[in-house]
Amino acid sequence: MVQRDFPALPIILSPCHLSCVLMATRSASVPSHSTQSRRVLLRWRPDQQWEAYLFILPSFLGFLIFIVLAVVMSLGISFSEWGLTGFKGFAGLLNYQQLFRDPIFWQAVWNTFFYIVMIVPMQLALGLAMAVGLNQAIRGRIFYRLIYFMPVVTTIVAGAIIFRLLLATNGPVNNLLVGFYGAAGLPFAPPNWLGSTQFSKWSVVILTLWKNTGFTMVVYLAALQGVPQELYDAAAVDGASARQRFRHITVSLISPTTFFLFVYQTIGAFQLFTEPFVMTNGGPANSSLSVVQYIYYAAFRDIRMNKAAAMAWFLFVFIFVFTLFQNRMQRRWVHYETE
Repeated sequence: MVQRDFPALPIILSPCHLSCVLMATRSASVPSHSTQSRRVLLRWRPDQQWEAYLFILPSFLGFLIFIVLAVVMSLGISFSEWGLTGFKGFAGLLNYQQLFRDPIFWQAVWNTFFYIVMIVPMQLALGLAMAVGLNQAIRGRIFYRLIYFMPVVTTIVAGAIIFRLLLATNGPVNNLLVGFYGAAGLPFAPPNWLGSTQFSKWSVVILTLWKNTGFTMVVYLAALQGVPQELYDAAAVDGASARQRFRHITVSLISPTTFFLFVYQTIGAFQLFTEPFVMTNGGPANSSLSVVQYIYYAAFRDIRMNKAAAMAWFLFVFIFVFTLFQNRMQRRWVHYETE
């Protein structure tokens, strides 16, 4: 066999250069068995649709760069000193220690728990009540479904601005309350919804319920339409009242939907940002500041990316543990059709 000497190949070859080199070496040497088998595996066949990988490649690259890489970098930033000019040194657990000694952070955590405790149960109860009412054969129910679902597709910033006008000190809500109490002859001092530490969080709760209850209603409505009517008829024949049918049939059969909405809405309440940001800007005196809003302030107002990353990972771990706990607890109250 005649051996030919080739010049040293560059470190990085373009696809065109690589194909030319392979064609030149093909005539100079006999491929081995492993090379032939590898070539057979890489050969295109009609049953292999490589075009699908090309179509998902842009989304996959975007996921790797903007999701995976961002998550990994945030974890590294949470253990480092990171300022306006970038990386300054390794900090270890110092960021987390300073975070746990920050009173504003614990105030934001308390506010977030208040949002969860107030918003999630009320949203589930109101959504279920609306779904049960609109699941009946009433006139104009399609129109009512549309009206109740419209806030879900409304821009949250526009809705927050409208609610700022409604809940102003001399706004329509306070004027209505003053007129109602005045007609009843009762003294009434109109609350300062947006400028008081006592009512600022409630203004955020009211806006969130208006925005998201329609989504809960639609999901519950789909679940209610999946409950067999034969079960209600059999229970009615056995003498069960409407309350008993609702408790033992409706609530039990839609419990998987309730579990999904509970976890979904709790995670959403943990990540509440736009509502307090537009309504009260976290004030007054941080009385309506949420954890995600504090993360935003630490990162883009105070330029402390390390503190923001530490709070983000604290929030992630808390949400992960909470969701894992709920997945374990669902065995006690969630009933699936296969069980």
